[in-house]
Amino acid sequence: MHPTDTLNVNTDFPESVSIAKRRMNKGHSKARRFNALDLLKKGIWIYFLLLLFEGALRKWFLPALSTPLLVVRDPIAIGLIFLSIKHNLIKANFVLTGVLIITFISIFTALFMGHGSLPVAIFGARIFMIHFPLIFIIGRVFRLEDVIKIGKTILWISLPMSVLITLQFYSPQSAWVNRGVGDDIGGAGFSGALGFFRPPATFSFITGTIAFYSLTACYLFYFWLNSKTVKPFLLYGATVALLIAIPLSISRTLLFTVIVTFLFTIIAVSRNSKYLGKVMMGCVGMVIALIVLSNTSTFQTATEAFSARFETANATEGGLQSVLADRYLGGMIGALQNSADRSFFGYGIGMGTNVGSMLLTGKTVFLISEEEWGRMIGEMGPLMGIAMIFFRLKLSADIALASYKKLSSGKLLPWILLSFVLLNIPQGQWAQPTILGFSVLGGGLAIAALKDANYSAD
Repeated sequence: MHPTDTLNVNTDFPESVSIAKRRMNKGHSKARRFNALDLLKKGIWIYFLLLLFEGALRKWFLPALSTPLLVVRDPIAIGLIFLSIKHNLIKANFVLTGVLIITFISIFTALFMGHGSLPVAIFGARIFMIHFPLIFIIGRVFRLEDVIKIGKTILWISLPMSVLITLQFYSPQSAWVNRGVGDDIGGAGFSGALGFFRPPATFSFITGTIAFYSLTACYLFYFWLNSKTVKPFLLYGATVALLIAIPLSISRTLLFTVIVTFLFTIIAVSRNSKYLGKVMMGCVGMVIALIVLSNTSTFQTATEAFSARFETANATEGGLQSVLADRYLGGMIGALQNSADRSFFGYGIGMGTNVGSMLLTGKTVFLISEEEWGRMIGEMGPLMGIAMIFFRLKLSADIALASYKKLSSGKLLPWILLSFVLLNIPQGQWAQPTILGFSVLGGGLAIAALKDANYSAD
């Protein structure tokens, strides 16, 4: 399905029906479609906001409901799918059809030739049956203006988010801002360096912080190239927020993703020289911000912790290339090489998730593989696992090709968002709900951004 296909609605009537009735029915049909699109857009926004704040609900506000809140976005996703099918706003395509077929087969193989647990199989299947279709729904329903609104909202949220991670960074793990899921007084921070922990922000784990600021970087670079579309205060404030977040996160992965997005931006600018001045201005602005921040004790301490973590990790795991080789590639080659040793139908979909391991063993362990490709091949077997990998790569390649073509007409946003897509859709750890949500959101936004400004799915 091409992301900018227009909506095909069957408006054929028997010749015996009067013209007046025909026009009336068409008007009612159009009104219903408008209402459906409005509901779908609101549903996507709810999905987006829950993605950002479901961790806060699970940690601070509704800790007693932390377990059911893990899947709080699932009912929203089901409603969006139902409404899209009802109003013919989602169409079958090669990737979506293939993914759904494999998922259905995997449920049966899990029950009869794998772990045998229906709850575990359903939890694993929901990744592809409930969330994956949202990529196409978001891409279909959202317009370019909606994609930009999401971006501006992310930039606004990055301001208090950076304040929050600063508080988490400097507070003990027993502090309220660092409480873990279910009001765990042990804290939600992940080991960092120099006695400091990696802050999870409003999320349940540091991976949410990384994904949020990675998407923030995409929009930030885009708005620097289109500064007239955003308020200067927001642009400068979000820039400072991102610069602060990188050392406070104590995460090499976040630094790596920001660098990748910057490189994509440079490639985009190289295709259109009119943006060169804005890039230079943005770089100067960031340098000035870094100089000012480097004179503050808060930023200096965070930078020291980040540098210590960087040096320690480089000594034990290798430099930034290890982030690419071990984390981004995610053991891809190893997963393929070891696929022949796996059961042909796998150990069962869902078994490689944390929830699956808890249901099967009573504790959270990696029963199959921590890497995404290894997990899918282990759960579904070599044939279906590799096929699922193919479809994720196919979707990524389709978005990449379409985004590159848009560069020739001066449309930079799809290409810049592509940097986020390529870091999450091919091998993002979808067993983790937050990463799954950001992958779905990023993919849908990238497809929607491919549309012309005047496009409408009406």
